[in-house]
Amino acid sequence: MIETFTALICAHVLADFAFQSNEMVAGKARRHMPTLAAHLAILLGLSTLLLLQLSGALLAALILVGLSHFLIDIAKTFAPKSRALMAFVTDQGAHLLATAAIAATFPGLFADAFWADQSWLPGLLALIAGAIVTIRAGGFAVGLLMARFDDSAPPEGLPQGGRLIGQLERGVIFLLVLAGQPAAIGFLIAAKSILRFEAVSKNGANPKSEYVIIGTLASFGWALAGSYATLALMSHLAPLGILPPAN
Repeated sequence: MIETFTALICAHVLADFAFQSNEMVAGKARRHMPTLAAHLAILLGLSTLLLLQLSGALLAALILVGLSHFLIDIAKTFAPKSRALMAFVTDQGAHLLATAAIAATFPGLFADAFWADQSWLPGLLALIAGAIVTIRAGGFAVGLLMARFDDSAPPEGLPQGGRLIGQLERGVIFLLVLAGQPAAIGFLIAAKSILRFEAVSKNGANPKSEYVIIGTLASFGWALAGSYATLALMSHLAPLGILPPAN
């Protein structure tokens, strides 16, 4: 079951955060059916590729994947903009539960797939999904959290600089946790604090410094949660052989 779940969740993560443009997100929010259809086609195509086989079970699972994803995405469009972060978290949580239920219903899908003899593949899929959730999805979550404080945001230097910094810091945390060196994250926190000090310390305590603190803690917290969730999933799969053994 865990291999099937990993394949399905990786397909979902890729469809939502790697192969979905901003235009598609806006179209889905307007309940534009061609956009929703295109998004579902990408999801179902990825799911089929990762669980490739000729069986009625795969067809039934794909129907459930498409239907559940469609209903959850439609339900999200009714959430008020003031609850955007809650809608995002609830939406992804619902997708996670639906994927787990489908994997439990069809636990042997990966075992019957064309790639079943590649024992390393589920671990790689877990690693890919975890990295995307930690680095890219984390950017959306932190951005939605900080949207209410936009008036207190410090001035941006480079265009999209803050977003890129956030992705890089979450990527570094992800690598450090998977490499078994979480203590080194303290040096990352110290380095960012030093670099940000001048930008937020003028005139003493001010909303801009609080904005940076909240954003940094949220970003680091998401990265740690995503990294350890990835490790937990990979611990139930065949080892890739590229990570240090768990203590």
